[in-house]
Amino acid sequence: MTDAPQIPVRVRAEVAALPPYKQGKQAGAEAFKLSSNENPFDPLPGVLARVQAASALNRYPDAAANRLRARLAERFRVDVDGVHIGAGSVSILAQLVQATSGPGDEVIYAWRSFEAYPWLAVVAGSTAVQVPLTPDARHDLDAMAAAITGRTRAVIVCTPNNPTGPIVTQAEFEAFVERVPSDVLVILDEAYAEFVTAPDAVDGARVLAGGAHPNVVVLRTFSKAFGLAGLRVGYAIGHPRVLDAARSTAIPLSVTAHAEEAALASLDAEAELIERVRTIAERRDRLAAALRAAGWRIPEAQGNFVWLPSGDETIEVAAAFDAAGLIVRPFAGDGIRISVGEEESVEKVLRIAASVVKDLPQGHSGRGLA
Repeated sequence: MTDAPQIPVRVRAEVAALPPYKQGKQAGAEAFKLSSNENPFDPLPGVLARVQAASALNRYPDAAANRLRARLAERFRVDVDGVHIGAGSVSILAQLVQATSGPGDEVIYAWRSFEAYPWLAVVAGSTAVQVPLTPDARHDLDAMAAAITGRTRAVIVCTPNNPTGPIVTQAEFEAFVERVPSDVLVILDEAYAEFVTAPDAVDGARVLAGGAHPNVVVLRTFSKAFGLAGLRVGYAIGHPRVLDAARSTAIPLSVTAHAEEAALASLDAEAELIERVRTIAERRDRLAAALRAAGWRIPEAQGNFVWLPSGDETIEVAAAFDAAGLIVRPFAGDGIRISVGEEESVEKVLRIAASVVKDLPQGHSGRGLA
């Protein structure tokens, strides 16, 4: 085996050592792609028509996506400057980290959580501080608060947590924010908020109401519940001056006119789209319950995915799903995230999951009580 070729130019050592973001594996025509938390429903015809009508490809888009900003500002009852649009919520997350954090600074987040968090901190030149999840795969907010130092510039809270699934409650988040210094940014990543059915879950809009927490920015996206993953459009709600800092680090013109048009059309069709979300949430709950009945120890599932804590057996378990035409997302040494896909995929997922759980060693953390 030969060594990898050397980089021909000078690259920061920490960046050279950083693995590139790994997208969920693509699926063949006969397989179910359950690796990327995509919405399994096709776009609504009305949304497609609006996108197809945006035909001025020779013109730049509105750099600020002002029509979408105005629509969201009305929804969240904030000034338009309190809304920022980006090419997916992760791009805004990158902007916020770059705006707040540099060499010598720290960015805190739970782990395991969204795999982009570590490299966002490293690319900004800051230090990533990972706080382990609790045994039931939830954020340990007490430990995260205790990890804050004078070097901390940003703290990321992902709810529901991707890839494990549990939420942070409103009461937990409010108590946590009170412990965070007022000049430290708290990023509430709510990419899967629309799928949440837990009545006590934190709601970013409620957190921001009345301007009580100007150091909190809420992130949401049109990629998941609204089914626009291929167009890359997300948004942030927060203090205008904090969002100005994000806007200053943004790549100009990164939100396309098609993405803005699709987001506006999706808001117009929201009632129909939310009905689809309810279907996915019901399918998720049914899938999680059946996995528990089959013998898996499944954490609370509040996104559009479930988590199998397969630990050291992750790669072998994922291979069994792959062989059955089920493309899932393995995280070596930790577990497997399975997106809630088409109804036809559910029975196949349960069949493979039931067959492999029996092979886990006795006392394995992934085994439940069944």
